[in-house]
Amino acid sequence: MTADFDPRAAQTRARIIAAVDGSATSYQAALWAVVDAGLHGCGLHIVTSISLPVGEVPGEMLAAADRELLAREGQRIVDEASRVARAGAPGTAVEITTEVIHEPIIGYLLGQSRQVRAIAVGSRGLGAIRGAILGSVADAVIRHAHCPVAAIHATAASDPLSAEKPVLVGVDGTPNSVPALELAFAEAASRKVGLTALHAWTDILGSYVPLIGWEPLRAQENELLSERLAGFGERYPEVSVRRLLVMERPDQALLRESEYAQLVVVGSRGRGGFEGMLLGSTSSTVLHNVETPTIVVRA
Repeated sequence: MTADFDPRAAQTRARIIAAVDGSATSYQAALWAVVDAGLHGCGLHIVTSISLPVGEVPGEMLAAADRELLAREGQRIVDEASRVARAGAPGTAVEITTEVIHEPIIGYLLGQSRQVRAIAVGSRGLGAIRGAILGSVADAVIRHAHCPVAAIHATAASDPLSAEKPVLVGVDGTPNSVPALELAFAEAASRKVGLTALHAWTDILGSYVPLIGWEPLRAQENELLSERLAGFGERYPEVSVRRLLVMERPDQALLRESEYAQLVVVGSRGRGGFEGMLLGSTSSTVLHNVETPTIVVRA
């Protein structure tokens, strides 16, 4: 996403898109998306693709009966996703539209990503290899979309207990984390919960942590975290912030703390990324292992 992303301005965008394919995680993505759309006052567009995978018979060569069968199946999938969304969030007055497209879903979503508030995808689709955490669609969209992308795993975390948990955001101390902070504060404000701002700064492997020089280093990193959070308190006075400063690998700290959050927000590239990479090692590890709904914000 662009560096000048403004979540408050983005709330005025028409809709959130949920991509579904009939898998359980994609229906959870639709449920998460309808809740988020209700919080931000925008619509939800549920879409599925009946485009055949590369290497199979082109759609135009299929018999009319086969094309009709595909169309009916696509409609069944979006209708079921809409039903799941409505049933899971009965008090949400969100306009839900559905669409069955004939083009490949990844290209469609990337094209739409320039003009929607967010895209929600299941972390594992029907086409994913068993045991893989991220499906091919989720992986491609997270890496290349121009808007925030929410990856939903086994649950949308829309139950009353989860709804009381805070939003967790990773702060790596670089400008890359600013868009993630922007979105995390906006999400916490709309959900009426607190925010946990986690800053971890060591890449040391294992349990060894040097004690010599800890306090000066901690003071330095604490000042850096304060700089990144500066100004957000005035803009979001309703959001209580818990500052969590740990000397630990960022991905491991986020994974541990995600158990106590309803939503995890990370930037797509941290200070460990190489030039040209669209997904840093920390965000990639979180996406592949966390069970909490996770939003990746590109900078």
